[in-house]
Amino acid sequence: MRYGLELSNAGVGADPHILAELAFLAEMSGWDGVFLEDYIVHWSAPDIPTCDPWVALAAIALRTTYVRLGTTVTPLSRRRPWKLAREAVTLDHLSHGRLTLGVGLGDLQDPGFGSVGEVTDAHQRAALLDEALDIITGLWTGQPFSYHGTHYQVDNLTFRPTPLQIPRIPIWVGGNWPHSGPITRAARWDGFVGGKAHAPDEPWCLTETEVTTLKAAIMYQRTTSAPFDIAVGGAPRDPDTNQARAAIRALADAGATWWMEFVPSSDLATMRAAITHGPLWID
Repeated sequence: MRYGLELSNAGVGADPHILAELAFLAEMSGWDGVFLEDYIVHWSAPDIPTCDPWVALAAIALRTTYVRLGTTVTPLSRRRPWKLAREAVTLDHLSHGRLTLGVGLGDLQDPGFGSVGEVTDAHQRAALLDEALDIITGLWTGQPFSYHGTHYQVDNLTFRPTPLQIPRIPIWVGGNWPHSGPITRAARWDGFVGGKAHAPDEPWCLTETEVTTLKAAIMYQRTTSAPFDIAVGGAPRDPDTNQARAAIRALADAGATWWMEFVPSSDLATMRAAITHGPLWID
């Protein structure tokens, strides 16, 4: 099991200097990865300060040495795929090959969509996402690339340099189990990150039984034996550390490869303390 720290790009996290400092603390405290939310206008309040996560990741890359970096997740339908392809390769080189690209549909009520005329229909977003991934990975090959889809057209572009990572930058697909779309999409790529569909008063995190079922569904659809990550969690730490550690151990036994812990934006001292406590390692 590896341990990822998820940080907000709003509130205290709206300052990229602070995010870079917190990522440095995470690396010194034993975390394996630092991942940022990707909002243009944060969901928590219409006027909360928010920063661009991709610019912040560049700052983080320069303050850290070995932690993996990424977004959980970037709503790809509002990004030009060739622009993100270029940004991702640049960040991969800047971090010496530590980027993981997390993608998804994004929150359906995100004001960064409807308020600016972006596509809000989930099926359309999914189609844009799939075409964009085909384009991004095609451009990453460094070979002349063309694409003629329903939504995007590419005519004989060559992108260089290629990613440092071989065969390419890993791609995790975000979503909620048991929705079939994210599971099928994730099976094409390198990982699944997320939780489960739930009511407001129900837990977000997957149980070990659900992880077992999720993994079986993904493995059934995989066409390669390449490694595949299942990143679960995504909530603040349970105050009962023994119970939390037992839950992480059970999820690892079920097939999860990353435990993701969210540190909400609050006062800086509280956030620093949560990070420097380090992960809840299991035997």
